[in-house]
Amino acid sequence: MSTTTSAQAKDEGQVKHRDDLRNVAIIAHVDHGKTTLVDGMLWQSGAFAAHKEQSEGTDRVMDSMDLEREKGITILAKNTAVKRGDRVVNVIDTPGHADFGGEVERGLEMVDGVVLLVDASEGPLPQTRFVLRKALQKNLPVILVINKVDRTDARIKEVVDETYELFLDLDANESQIDFPIVYASAKAGRASMNQPANGEMPDTTNLDALFDTIFATVPAPTYHDG
Repeated sequence: MSTTTSAQAKDEGQVKHRDDLRNVAIIAHVDHGKTTLVDGMLWQSGAFAAHKEQSEGTDRVMDSMDLEREKGITILAKNTAVKRGDRVVNVIDTPGHADFGGEVERGLEMVDGVVLLVDASEGPLPQTRFVLRKALQKNLPVILVINKVDRTDARIKEVVDETYELFLDLDANESQIDFPIVYASAKAGRASMNQPANGEMPDTTNLDALFDTIFATVPAPTYHDG
């Protein structure tokens, strides 16, 4: 059995859907919390249950190369499977640098949607723009996650507006601009569909809102027998 993205399946003749699986890429500028978010998803999925205390360095599970750990950047597209009950989210970590454009293209070919992670204070920055443009060109659905909403200098509404402006600048169509928004504190492992006040935590105790939004927004991949 071979698994493909939903877009590839349309070209080859769709057979069946993997309704229990979603393939997504996370787009984020350096230090906006991508690795922390994925680590939180893994913790809540029980992936680290056998290791109550993480050894030094293992709290950055997606930064596997020495240079990536040192600089906090992503060079190669990598996959991390996050199991949540009977559902699985395959997270493809893509580079945010134009210098690694080939890896960006390869990563986006592996997914059916993207999570756009933006700092609640800093807003969308240049790395965000480069990879988001590629995702929109591939017509991938986008989930906006406003991270670090509990920052004392958070300006959540303004950052959301700046993100809408970025989509318009990138010639996004009407359906692409109609994206769901999740408000999160990746460090605290909390996410909600409800916008908190600036500097306040999301009104939840887990990342369920993110998992649910991924499954509601990103199409299921398809597979072919044989």
